Amino acid sequence: MLTHEDFGKFLLRLAVGGLMLFHGLHKLFDGIDGISNMLIAKGLPGFIAYGVLVGEVIAPCLIVLGILTRPAALVLALTMVVAWLMVGTGKTWQLDAVGAWAIESLVYFFIGALAVAFLGAGRFSVAGNSAWR
Repeated sequence: MLTHEDFGKFLLRLAVGGLMLFHGLHKLFDGIDGISNMLIAKGLPGFIAYGVLVGEVIAPCLIVLGILTRPAALVLALTMVVAWLMVGTGKTWQLDAVGAWAIESLVYFFIGALAVAFLGAGRFSVAGNSAWR
């Protein structure tokens, strides 16, 4: 009765892609200057910050829609690794003010993106039965 794998894949795509999209839209509308400054401080070129828009806007949109789902999910997972390297390494073994793991959301998006990459889009996708999902 509860075997609805394609609907479960759809819900996972909505959760991972949809929630990450909020992070990306914030950067899209408010700018990526903060990220650019962090990159420059680490000796990297600031223009790399535009990659965050690929990982946090384009990839999540593709995941939600079920188009190029597996590659988009891998891009999102890689984005979370970069985010952890940029801001999370010092917080890896810490708890935040309410007792949650300080990098909880990074890990959630990383593991969720990997799950989507392994599972694929399922039946409920814009791409339908094509090779694009």
